[in-house]
Amino acid sequence: MSSQITTAFVNQYRDNVALLSQQKGSKLRGTVRNETQQGEFEFFDQIGASSAQRVTNRHGDTTYANTPHSRRRVGLVDYDWADLIDKPDKVRTLNDPTNAYALSAAYAMGRAQDDEIIAALGGTAYTGQAGGTSVALPSSQKISHSSASLNITKLLSTKEILDGADVDPDLPRYIALGVKQMTSLLQTTEIKSADYNTVKALVKGEIDTFMGFKFITINRLPLSSTTRLCYAWVQDGVLLSTGIEPVGRIDELPGKRYSTQVYYCGSFGATRMEEAKVVEIACTE
Repeated sequence: MSSQITTAFVNQYRDNVALLSQQKGSKLRGTVRNETQQGEFEFFDQIGASSAQRVTNRHGDTTYANTPHSRRRVGLVDYDWADLIDKPDKVRTLNDPTNAYALSAAYAMGRAQDDEIIAALGGTAYTGQAGGTSVALPSSQKISHSSASLNITKLLSTKEILDGADVDPDLPRYIALGVKQMTSLLQTTEIKSADYNTVKALVKGEIDTFMGFKFITINRLPLSSTTRLCYAWVQDGVLLSTGIEPVGRIDELPGKRYSTQVYYCGSFGATRMEEAKVVEIACTE
C-alpha cells in the first residue's frame, strides 16, 4: 500500500493528481513480431535457406534438397502491479485518484514488455527440438564501443552486417538508442545536412528515419560503467509472445476496510528469432 498518497491531500496540494514524468507504456511492442501463447513455453518453427540443384544429365533421378528446420522457445514471465487507496484518502482528495493509479499501472506493464524485448535482443535464445540449446548473440553481430558514441561509422557497419546476411531490405528496421546517443547523432554533420537526411532532424529536434532505420529513443537500454548497449533489429527478428494481455481490475476489498485495490497483471515473454537480424552497438557515454 502506498504511504505517499497523503501528498495529494487538499490542504497541501492542488486539486488534481498528476502523473510524474515516465515512459507511457511500451515503445517497442509495435516494432517486433507479436504472437499469442497458451502454455508456459511455446515453440516457433523456422525454415532456413536451401540451394537449388544443378541438373547435369537427362532423365536422371530427382535430387532432393535437405531443407534445414529449426525452432525457438519462448517462456512466459508473469508480472503484476497493485496498490490500495483507503477510503479516508478518497475523502481528503478533491478527486478520486483511482484513474491515475490505473493509468500508472498500465504504463508500468508496457515498460515491462519493453524490458523483456530488450533482454531478448542481446540475451540468450533457446533452440532445438526441446528448446534446450542456448544461443548467444555472436561477436560478428556486435559493434565495439571504440571509445565513441553512436556515429555514422557505426550506423554504416550495422547496415553492412544486416545487408551482408541478405536480410530482406523491405522489412522494417529499427534502432533503439539512449538520449546521449541521439544527442551525438544530432551533432553529426551528415545528420544535420538535408542532403543526407530529408527528415531535417534539427528542425524537429529528433531523428525519425536515417539510413533505412527507424530510431526509437528509450532510457531502458543496459548501461555498464560508461558503455551503453544500443540495438538494431529487423521486425521479424525478435518475437514478443503474450499469454495474458495486461488487464486491470479495480475492486473494493472487505478485508482491507473496503479500501479500493487497483490491480494489473500480464504474462509475456520475448526471444530473438534470428541472430542475423539483430546487431548490438556498444556506445561510450
